[in-house]
Amino acid sequence: MKNNESYHKKFNENSNAHIVINVAEQTLTLYQHDKEMNQYTVSTAKNGIGSQQDSGCTPLGKHFIAEKIGADEPINAVFIGRVPTGEIYSAELGKQHPDRDWILSRILWLSGMEEGVNKGSNSQGGCDTYQRYIYIHGTSDSEPMGVPLSHGCVRMRNKDMIELFAQIEEGTPVYIIA
Repeated sequence: MKNNESYHKKFNENSNAHIVINVAEQTLTLYQHDKEMNQYTVSTAKNGIGSQQDSGCTPLGKHFIAEKIGADEPINAVFIGRVPTGEIYSAELGKQHPDRDWILSRILWLSGMEEGVNKGSNSQGGCDTYQRYIYIHGTSDSEPMGVPLSHGCVRMRNKDMIELFAQIEEGTPVYIIA
């Protein structure tokens, strides 16, 4: 695994783009030069907000896009462990594997920037967004949006995920607010 510290050097405070994920509203908004460009309906964690390891919660605070994964993959490409499986999601595949957490189309891997909040650890243990594998990613079109149902990640419609992916770079700031 790559050293998490090296990703913090990728953060681009001068980026013209930034993302705000509003957990209460279940929205992800992309800003360019502080102007709202697009807003998408998302699904954050069923377990609510929080940053602790194994909590299944969506972490709050200041993050950035550490890695963009899947740029050349087709829509509905299936990922396991950030690696495309060669499968393309379908309702039939979903029925064959009902327990999978479907990570589809693209992955934006987040890294926290606030020590003890969403980076490193705190008195309760690990709270590192990157080490927790928290992503913004596509999911099955059968999964509801606008309702918190994920295992901690931020889920999006596949077409929205591909559109967002094309508009941002690694290092783009991401603010997750309650």
